[in-house]
Amino acid sequence: MAKTVFDVLPLTPERWPDLENLFGPQGPCYGCWCNHFRMPQKQRMPLLGEGARRLFEERVRTGPPPGVLAYDADMPVGWLQVGPRADIPEWNNPRRASTPLADAPAEDERNWAASCFFVRKGFRGKGVTAALLDGAIGFARESGARLLEAAAMDHEFKRSSEGLYVGPERVFLRAGFTEVARQKPGRPLLRLAL
Repeated sequence: MAKTVFDVLPLTPERWPDLENLFGPQGPCYGCWCNHFRMPQKQRMPLLGEGARRLFEERVRTGPPPGVLAYDADMPVGWLQVGPRADIPEWNNPRRASTPLADAPAEDERNWAASCFFVRKGFRGKGVTAALLDGAIGFARESGARLLEAAAMDHEFKRSSEGLYVGPERVFLRAGFTEVARQKPGRPLLRLAL
């Protein structure tokens, strides 16, 4: 059986309707619209739903692209938020598995993070996550990133599929990432030098 090939493209303003189609009217993750790591919880919670959607749409409109979309023909089937660590300040919080290391400070715009995945129901388990990551690696390289990091779920840490929004460790390891720290149980900090 032939493997499905997914096209992966940066989320630019003209592709915003595709992201809305993928996320649905409520948005993923309880209406987060990929703002979870962009602001503290006290600021984010009142925005969930429509406020979060408008905020993220403005982010996409002003650019640069905050991530990549995967397509099966013309249908958007997956999303990965990827970009400079500085764009997602809560991901750099010292209490997180993704806390930056001294050799890769968040302030350096060349240090990037792959922070949030979303895959359409019916396409999960079909290689969309790996395709998104491959596309994100290319996008990061083309954008001048020097490294790409992720704080994935390891294979022994049992969580719901909702918790896999950070991605499974095995997908990153297959793409050439290596573990550089383990600041929380079950959540290795993985890095790929670009």
